[in-house]
Amino acid sequence: MEAFWVSTGVVALGEMGDKTQLLAVLLAARFKKPIPIILGILFATLANHALAGALGGWVAAALGPEVLRWVIGLSFIAMAAWMLVPDQLDDDLAVKEMALWGVLGTTFVAFFLAEMGDKTQIATVALAARYGDLVAVVAGSTLGMMLANIPAVYLGDKVAERVSMAWVHGVSAVIFLALGVLTLFNVGHLF
Repeated sequence: MEAFWVSTGVVALGEMGDKTQLLAVLLAARFKKPIPIILGILFATLANHALAGALGGWVAAALGPEVLRWVIGLSFIAMAAWMLVPDQLDDDLAVKEMALWGVLGTTFVAFFLAEMGDKTQIATVALAARYGDLVAVVAGSTLGMMLANIPAVYLGDKVAERVSMAWVHGVSAVIFLALGVLTLFNVGHLF
């Protein structure tokens, strides 16, 4: 359960103010159809994070436990620094209505592509490598994405106005830093 809950918390906090959360707001404003948008986010996240988790499992198997511990620990510390850099929606990811795909398809494609190389995808790779429980990590990281993005779809700009993204990014950075330090010092369980 630790892998599930840590993945959920890390990804939910990491997603706050992220470009994919901004994309959720943009999609909601453009299409005004929350259910297909939420389903598109869910399916894209499951596909993307399953691939990321599988990569994390492969990395864990390819590296020895000592090298893996250092790679993961330093990756979490790098993620802590990356969390302090505010994310913006890239112009090349701006959503254009694709009649062929509809709202669900447009959301799936846009989210899947926007999540490639994103903080939460990299975190999923590292978490899967650290915990070795692909199902728990993917389920947790997907739940974390949904916890951050469903309110963005329904409340959009109202949430962003009330929540300090600098504070959220700071808390996320501290969590990633703690995970990195605990991993480097070979602490097996966080809770």
